[in-house]
Amino acid sequence: MGALQKVLVVDDGHRAVDRALSAELAELGYASVTASLEAADDVLAMMPRPAAVLLHVPPRDTGGAFRMLSERLRERMRGAGVPVIEVDAAGQQTGAPIDLQSRIGTRVLNEPEF
Repeated sequence: MGALQKVLVVDDGHRAVDRALSAELAELGYASVTASLEAADDVLAMMPRPAAVLLHVPPRDTGGAFRMLSERLRERMRGAGVPVIEVDAAGQQTGAPIDLQSRIGTRVLNEPEF
C-alpha cells in the first residue's frame, strides 16, 4: 500500500465539526495538515509535494489575505502540478463547480508507492 497523499488546508482557525474539510479529505483517502494563514508557507516548506492546497476562505477575508495567498501559491505550485483550490466558508468551491475528488481524487491512484 502506498503512502497517503497529504493535502494542506489553510484556514483562519475556526473549524466547525460539521463542515471540517479534513473529514471530507479522509473519505477521499487523503491525510490533511491544517495550518493558519500565517503558518502556511512554513508548513508547506516542510511538506513533501502535497496533492493539493485548499484555502478555506472565511466569510470576511479582511484585506484579501486569503485571495493574495491563493494567487501566490497558484503561481508557485503551477510547475509542480499541485492544484490550489479555494473553498468558501459554506464549503463551496469558488469558480467552476468542480468537486474535490475530480480535482485531486485520481492522484491517489496514480502516485507511485513509497
